[in-house]
Amino acid sequence: MARHFLITGQVQGVGYRPFVYRLAHELKLNGWVRNVTGSVEIHAEGSAQNLDRFAEGLVSRAPAIARPRLTEATAAACQPHADFSILPSHVGEAHIHVPPDFFTCEDCLRELNDPADRRHRYPFINCTQCGPRYTLIESLPYDRPRTTMKDFPLCEACAREYMDPLDRRFHAEPVACAVCGPQLSFVEPGEPEIAGNDAALDAAIDFLRDGYTLAVKGIGGYHLMCDAKNDEAVSRLRTRKPRPFKPLAVMFPADEQALAACVALDAESAALLRSPQRPVVLLAKTLPEALSANIAPGLDEIGCMLPYSPLHALLLSGFGGPLVATSGNLSGEPVLTDNAEAEARLGKVADAFLHHNRPIARPADDSVYRGIAGKPRPLRLGRGAAPLELELAAELPEPVLALGAHTKNAIALAWQNRAVISPHIGDLSSLKSQETLARVAADLQALYQVRARRLLIDRHPGYGYRRFARESGLPVFEVPHHHAHASALAGEFPAAENLIVFAWDGVGLGERQELWGGEAFVGAPGRWRHAASFKPFRLPGGEQAGREPWRSAAALLWECGRAAPFAPALLHDAWRKGINCPSTRAAGRLFDAAAALTGLCSHASFEGEGPMRLEAAAARYGEARPVDLPLTQDDSGLWLCDWAPLLPMLTDHTLAPAQRAACFHASLAHALLAQAQKLREQRGIGDVGLSGGVFQNRLLCETAKALLERHGFTVLLPQRVPLNDAGVCLGQVIEYLHAA
Repeated sequence: MARHFLITGQVQGVGYRPFVYRLAHELKLNGWVRNVTGSVEIHAEGSAQNLDRFAEGLVSRAPAIARPRLTEATAAACQPHADFSILPSHVGEAHIHVPPDFFTCEDCLRELNDPADRRHRYPFINCTQCGPRYTLIESLPYDRPRTTMKDFPLCEACAREYMDPLDRRFHAEPVACAVCGPQLSFVEPGEPEIAGNDAALDAAIDFLRDGYTLAVKGIGGYHLMCDAKNDEAVSRLRTRKPRPFKPLAVMFPADEQALAACVALDAESAALLRSPQRPVVLLAKTLPEALSANIAPGLDEIGCMLPYSPLHALLLSGFGGPLVATSGNLSGEPVLTDNAEAEARLGKVADAFLHHNRPIARPADDSVYRGIAGKPRPLRLGRGAAPLELELAAELPEPVLALGAHTKNAIALAWQNRAVISPHIGDLSSLKSQETLARVAADLQALYQVRARRLLIDRHPGYGYRRFARESGLPVFEVPHHHAHASALAGEFPAAENLIVFAWDGVGLGERQELWGGEAFVGAPGRWRHAASFKPFRLPGGEQAGREPWRSAAALLWECGRAAPFAPALLHDAWRKGINCPSTRAAGRLFDAAAALTGLCSHASFEGEGPMRLEAAAARYGEARPVDLPLTQDDSGLWLCDWAPLLPMLTDHTLAPAQRAACFHASLAHALLAQAQKLREQRGIGDVGLSGGVFQNRLLCETAKALLERHGFTVLLPQRVPLNDAGVCLGQVIEYLHAA
């Protein structure tokens, strides 16, 4: 008898066809397997018992990095097949799933380090179970001519592996070796280029040992790298980028000894670091002096990662210690991918460049995770984690492209019951970021063979993609910023019929042109009702206050009739007259004010610096008694929390800054609980969601969660999608799904 199978999901670029071939031979089946556009199609003939075992094994025994779904299994007519074969790819109806980039597997690492292997020390070693995918694929079906490897013809030895169904490199599209594949080159301005893998790699390692900064081309773009223990090297990198205080990620050797000497490494963190995503993971410092004090000044965590490409493995092994590995870009822009552009734009930052000649089809910065409330939560989706594919609770009426937020931008393509979130793009203040957004938008639609018929955008008129939206000619659907935050959370918990969602962040346009950011909503996507917030205050300079926390501090003092001697008299005069002083309710600005009033941060060199320093100080202090913040209801029924009682405590210089910081966190967590209790009394809702960038603050989030659960609430936190602005694109899709 015969059966026809259609397998969808993540089944291309993961060694699925050779797996099917081996499984069919094991079970003595005849027939064929082939790629169609985004899926795998199988015709199998044999006994009913073996066909049943085959169908079960297609999912249960699949390669570790595959994510198969058995979509069809139907009876078929027998065909004259003497054995089981792999047929050429077929272009058919699209069921496309684009795999992310994968880390280097253990088999390839063994070969990389084996002097007897022909790929010993080859920086681009890979197989069907590892290596680049998303950053290499130009179009689907996933075959070598449709990748950036098309200009690297296989040598005889690689061709034999590529054509052998029993070899783990069968149709591994990036496969190559030192004879036929990509090569490294070391470029130091004013010096002769050093070509060849071993020579370029040795020159790079020597350069790093001498304390210089090196721009290294990886899988999804460049890293800026230097010795993580060398104060002078790290300070020089910070000065040049410029990046005076923002934390720098550190890549540690794979043996983890150096990592364990610097940070607290539990089993869960170690598993996440070694997961196929190979993300940056924020971990608590245990021995600060083990690294340069300039890695994360004023903070108690370090962004750590392990080598995920063979080039990184060789660099870290040869260097013999941890290296700074921060994004190779200008601050706020997408990571750079092109050799010539990297030299032009990073020429004043890096002392030299370690290039390779394999083109990168599209950028993918590193993913970033932080452990919050006992689970790793993504702060940024990138290489290894994105494109992230999600299943929607219902089908959309038409394909849409959600353009997300202005900061931490990522976009989402959604159609039918599917949504695909792009890797991190960046802040849209620069032309480079806006150009990257346009390119990623076109790429996603081309890769998945879906053409969006509508754009989903934030209602803020100043967002950097507004011109792109106008020039697209597509109709737009505007989603309020904080509704999108609430719906992004609801999208991860579709079974919850009604929710209380706290959407706390730094800024987002609310009603009547107010800058919201401390909101609570009740309901569900498409029918959120504004239910609670903070007492508003006027913010001198508007959104400029995000980088100058002293402005938020001055605003709170002036609202209460108190002096702010650190603020210019002219600014106070403008504030009194209402000139460029929009009203805000943002919890993020309250954190800024607290950071300034405690003396921890009055001027921020990067977004969120004040709240991060405030959290670090509070965590060092421990538990503190909260200040009671009155809760009253206005004429519209909105519950408003009054922050004013915080000011005497925050300005009390007899208390240590860490104690004031801890008290502030405790007070905000108790204020959230009080709002939730009032809303439960009114609505009978016991499920509470926390969304928005403020809840990246682990201390606040975990304190609030513990309080809520102690009082009988069920607390929901995103786990697959960032709860900051990087998740807004999904929230826009969920809002449109329920509003359409």
